[in-house]
Amino acid sequence: MSKVEEFLTQKDEEEIVSAIQTAEKNTSGEIRVHIEASSEKDHYERALEVFYLLKMEATKDANGVLIYVAVHDKKFVICGDEGINNVVPKDFWNATKDRIQHHFKKGNFKQGIVAGILIAGKELKAHFPYQTNDTNELSNEVSKG
Repeated sequence: MSKVEEFLTQKDEEEIVSAIQTAEKNTSGEIRVHIEASSEKDHYERALEVFYLLKMEATKDANGVLIYVAVHDKKFVICGDEGINNVVPKDFWNATKDRIQHHFKKGNFKQGIVAGILIAGKELKAHFPYQTNDTNELSNEVSKG
C-alpha cells in the first residue's frame, strides 16, 4: 500500500466529503481536495495545475478553493480562484494554512483537511451565500493523482 493510500482511510475520506457538503450547503462556492504522492514541480505550481485539471476555474463566480496535498513531500497548498481571492482578508489563506498545519504536525491529517474546508466554507458563505438557483458545480469526492 502506498503512502497516498495510507494517508487517509475510507472513513476519513467520507468525513472529508461530508465536511465539503456541509460547507457548500451555505455557499455557491466549491471546495475540492486533491492528494498525490509527490510533485517534481514547485508545489504551488502543481496545485495550480491540478486546479485547472479539476476545472475549478469554471465555477460561475470564480469561487473555487482547492486543498492540495503532496504526501511524500509533506507539503500542502491552498488555492483560491480569483473571485474568492479578491474578497478574503489579506491574511486569510495564511491563517487557514496555519490551522491545517497545526493538525498535520500532530499527524491528524483528516482533522487538518476538515478544519481547512470548514474555515474556507465559512468565508465563502460570507462572500458568496447560497442562492436558491445554485447547483453543485464540481464533485465533492477527494481526487487522487
